[in-house]
Amino acid sequence: MARTGWVWHERYAWYDSRGLSDSLGPECLFEPQPSLDHPASKRRLRNLVDASGLLAHLTEIPPSPLTDDELGRLHDRDYIAAVRAASAGAGGDAGGGTPFGRFSYEIATLAAGGCREAAEAVMDRRVDHAYALVRPPGHHAGPEGGYGYCLFSNVALAALHLRAERGLPRVAIVDWDVHHGNGTQAAFWTDPSVLTISMHQEDLFPPGSGLVGEVGGGAGEGATINVELPAGSGRAAYLAALDRVVLPALERFAPAFVLVACGLDASLNDPLGRMNLTSECFALMTERLQRVAGAVCDGRLVLCQEGGYSTTYVPYCGLAIVEQLAEVRTGVVDPWISDARRVRELPLREHEERAIVAAARRHGLAG
Repeated sequence: MARTGWVWHERYAWYDSRGLSDSLGPECLFEPQPSLDHPASKRRLRNLVDASGLLAHLTEIPPSPLTDDELGRLHDRDYIAAVRAASAGAGGDAGGGTPFGRFSYEIATLAAGGCREAAEAVMDRRVDHAYALVRPPGHHAGPEGGYGYCLFSNVALAALHLRAERGLPRVAIVDWDVHHGNGTQAAFWTDPSVLTISMHQEDLFPPGSGLVGEVGGGAGEGATINVELPAGSGRAAYLAALDRVVLPALERFAPAFVLVACGLDASLNDPLGRMNLTSECFALMTERLQRVAGAVCDGRLVLCQEGGYSTTYVPYCGLAIVEQLAEVRTGVVDPWISDARRVRELPLREHEERAIVAAARRHGLAG
């Protein structure tokens, strides 16, 4: 049985991302409702891991918050100060559709710190790998500010910590959230020491972001990889993209650590995506990354929660990933797979093939 680290803190469920009505003008007749980024999906994942008996097999890793100096490795100091000040009052807006409530600064720094502590536990060999179930997400937040529910760039900050404090020469970030990791990409656009790979739904969010031709700039040219998968892509397309683009790129880059921006919103039941992944496919993708991490960096692998907005399906997708990491099968049955059996069997279609070939060719890979 593998030693699998687990990060969770109850305050993650207390983060207030407010609702869409908070950012709309009076001309929009919109009945107020909770934000789609509400805590239920992540809390239900945590509770399913517990109720299934899997939690007893995990090593809990207590999170601790990042300091302003640590946040300042990536984020503008004025932005950090503005979020902290607004959070001490009634809340505010971090930009790009990211309203936040009271105490959000404290919780967001604890989320980023949870990813750092997971990476530290792996580096110190207290665990073999780890899953950080954190909230709020981070991959849309960039050097200048927040975006798309994200205040601070959790995974990017963990990569910077590994570079600065642990002296790792190269770190790779694989982002399989259904939305493009634009903030992570911006953080490392000119940095050849961090490989960023984003597999996302084509032209979903942010609009026009994450094109296959976006490859980094200056010294970082070639260290940014985008795989634009067409809406409706399922198991065959995602596994082909991993096998023909992501894994060869990781093998060529040979990172000393692999971080995963683990969004669960490419699932077949998510309200903010149009993809067709089942829990089974998330486990298969995890197994592939475990294998390549074992080959290139002694198994150093941390998955950090990003998006995932289906309260009914996120728990099963996350459970499948953690079961794969921990080498434990709980016997919990995914109630959605029987209904989605035909979706699981979707073949690799011609337009999906073209997208994968375009990404592979753009980076000189054989796929």
